Amino acid sequence: MSPRQDLELVHLLQRELGPLRRELLAERESRQRRLDAGEDPVFVTHPGDWRVAAAPPDLVERRCEITGPVDRKMMINAFNSGASCFMADFEDANSPTWENVVQGHANVRDAVRGELALDTPDKSYRLNDEVATMLVRPRGWHLVERHAEIDGEPVSASLYDFGLAYANGARYFYLPKLESHLEARLWAEAFRLVGDTSIRCTVLIETILAAFEMEAILWELRDYGCALNAGRWDYIFSAIKKFRARARAGSWVLPDRVQVTMTVPFMRAYTDLLVTVCHKHGAHAIGGMAAFIPSRKDPEVNAVALAKVREDKERESGQGFDGTWVAHPDLVPVALPCFPEPNQLGVLREDVHVTEADLLSIPATPGEITPEGLHTNVSVGIRYLDAWLHGVGAAAIDNLMEDAATAEISRSQVWQWVQAGRFTADDVRAEAERVDAGDEAKRLFLELALAGELVDFLTVPAYDRLED
Repeated sequence: MSPRQDLELVHLLQRELGPLRRELLAERESRQRRLDAGEDPVFVTHPGDWRVAAAPPDLVERRCEITGPVDRKMMINAFNSGASCFMADFEDANSPTWENVVQGHANVRDAVRGELALDTPDKSYRLNDEVATMLVRPRGWHLVERHAEIDGEPVSASLYDFGLAYANGARYFYLPKLESHLEARLWAEAFRLVGDTSIRCTVLIETILAAFEMEAILWELRDYGCALNAGRWDYIFSAIKKFRARARAGSWVLPDRVQVTMTVPFMRAYTDLLVTVCHKHGAHAIGGMAAFIPSRKDPEVNAVALAKVREDKERESGQGFDGTWVAHPDLVPVALPCFPEPNQLGVLREDVHVTEADLLSIPATPGEITPEGLHTNVSVGIRYLDAWLHGVGAAAIDNLMEDAATAEISRSQVWQWVQAGRFTADDVRAEAERVDAGDEAKRLFLELALAGELVDFLTVPAYDRLED
């Protein structure tokens, strides 16, 4: 497509689907009020002997997927990493400065054409003959692209990223932050407007409400070979956010985030259910992120961390996942052997019987809330925000590759702990003072963590402060 045709597609998507998007975002607010009043979510299913559309040959094997921002150098390294797939991320790993967005879409275009290259004074980067299969993650339904307006209002960032990426040749997509099957149906409508049956999608089950509607989400997107992914950090953040009123009452308060592992009851229930629902309907189930960044200076730290990564991936494989996520090329050879088969679609997990109560077993999470946990959340959250406000969406912090999901869980846990009386606002401010970061990042973190009401997404107020 020409640049003019690219924008015409975005205009079509926005005009046709913008009103329904606004309605669904309003429904999110309405549902939050019901949850605050004590309502519990319930399963929304679509039983029956149906299957999602078959995966194309280059998505049959998804044993290890690497993720990263749409930065040219990082994209080339990811494509060449040996991973099965690469998720090019316009969302959590991308700080959406206008330059990053525009350059990111140019990079996607060049990658589709096989022309992605970079020359620096120190090194030249080129794509290998064999590269990972690309999936593009547009931004979530709650975000807008302020540099593109239609009929006097900013365009949905989801539709902007999808429209341009599709126009540039992308056909496989990751869909973030869905909270219901109706939001999945909106994506199906976007795909139908394009009119291309070769589109394939993977939905990130990274909100606790979506976990109750996984089967219905697959049904809505069945024509597009829908798969599901277990997005762990955002899922924990969602559990805090959606049940914020219960934290105020002193219950449903989670321990230090390092203790909220994938084996605690509510996380194990959600991932077991995800594999079961996916394989029942012929859909791939993709596991969660390993964010460790290997150190070239400390082999002992590496050995311990890589052993934990291997253990995590072996657990996922044992659960029946078809593949997993990593954040660094050096983790690809660690993760791949944990998934020796092209996929595990034949593992039906008929032993799994997850109830609504199991998904809501948040109070059964073992662990403690410690001063060290507060320090980590404040320090990591502020340092990440500092990077994000300076145009860096994937930041290396304490040997981990962090993205916006990390900042979300950091600030929401601090908010929850303050509301539950575990720490004071002065405790949080004292921790913030000790962080080596800019004043704007500190102000924003404290504004969010100490707010009377928990702000839905930090990237919304942060976007207003992002300089282009």
